[in-house]
Amino acid sequence: MAQEVKVPTLGESVAEATIGQWLKQPGEAVALDEPIVSLETDKVAIDVGAPAAGVLSAQLAAVGDTVVVGAVIATIEAGASAGAAPAAKPAAAAPAAVAQAAVAPAPSEPAESADPAVLSPAVRRAILEYGIDPATVKGTGKDGRITKEDVVAAAQAKPASAAPAASVPAAVVSGRGEERVKMTRLRQTIAKRLKSAQETAALLTTFNDVDMSEVIAARARYKDTFEKKHGVRLGLMSFFAKAACLALKDIPAVNAQMQGDEIVYFDYIDLSVAVSAPNGLVVPVVRDVDKLSFAGIEKAIAAYGKKAKEGLLTMDDMKGGTFTISNGGVFGGLMSTPIINPPQSAVLGLHRIEDRPVVRNGQIVIRPMMYIALSYDHRIIDGREAVTALKTIKEAIEDPTRLLIDL
Repeated sequence: MAQEVKVPTLGESVAEATIGQWLKQPGEAVALDEPIVSLETDKVAIDVGAPAAGVLSAQLAAVGDTVVVGAVIATIEAGASAGAAPAAKPAAAAPAAVAQAAVAPAPSEPAESADPAVLSPAVRRAILEYGIDPATVKGTGKDGRITKEDVVAAAQAKPASAAPAASVPAAVVSGRGEERVKMTRLRQTIAKRLKSAQETAALLTTFNDVDMSEVIAARARYKDTFEKKHGVRLGLMSFFAKAACLALKDIPAVNAQMQGDEIVYFDYIDLSVAVSAPNGLVVPVVRDVDKLSFAGIEKAIAAYGKKAKEGLLTMDDMKGGTFTISNGGVFGGLMSTPIINPPQSAVLGLHRIEDRPVVRNGQIVIRPMMYIALSYDHRIIDGREAVTALKTIKEAIEDPTRLLIDL
């Protein structure tokens, strides 16, 4: 009996998604709840599991198609086996997926880490993109699992003549080429939200610089003991998160949002932390960050970073957020004007640390300095409030004792 595979509920205010990748092809056996297709929503990639064990009999949507919640996108012959069911060609199958299915050799005895059920969406996309047989990739992740970096390394090690058949060569004229890649739904959403923020909010940015000497000294003094006790490294983000909490409590407008003709002030702080994901920058939310310890903050950020890298962030991970910290310094940025994450009203931008000459007690000395920036919605936050909030963060970082005594 044919079992329909439908687009599941995707989360609050999300009504449609894009077919990102078919993880199973018609004629292949599927187990109950085994991922068969990856959907891209406005925020994250979601795997849809099989509603029954059997054989995938048909794909009713192609890669790149937009589908709505509740739409039937595939059918499964429940209880059938792969040997008993012919491989039916989907009516709207993407050429790249068909070509890949034709050229990818089926390993006779795949490694445990190459099991599609344990490969993350990011890894599966990389495998299809580079035309790599997962059974030939040695996993370096936890329990020997394959990471995206493992796939990229395997692709770079392949001879140039072994380019995947699924790739579309760019038109080459006199050694110059072009490649056209359709924007993912996530990238399209990022573009729309950022443009909307510029057009809607009255954006302004204020800057300051911070002497990082005390924080660097504290990390050097306690990092080994901290990691041994808590099992996570002591980073800069926990210091800045704590400093931001002091500023937001002193200046409530920086932790507020405009909703219609009302301003909503929050008595809690849900911190959005910008991290890099395979499809772009995402901002998972650390809940009640003002109530967490340094270790709690570091563990939460590390967990989100790992999930983002593996493409495993969920809708709940991204929901909400009252304030954002974006660290462009990890990429070497010296200064920037970060853009707010709507409907939030402010974002703190961190940048690289570099030794610069500064004056201390009438003497020119070399100190590790960082520029920090606070972009804010001037409709809600006055300039005095923004400058005061940034100054509070600066003072807390330059004298971390303030973080302990709430000053």
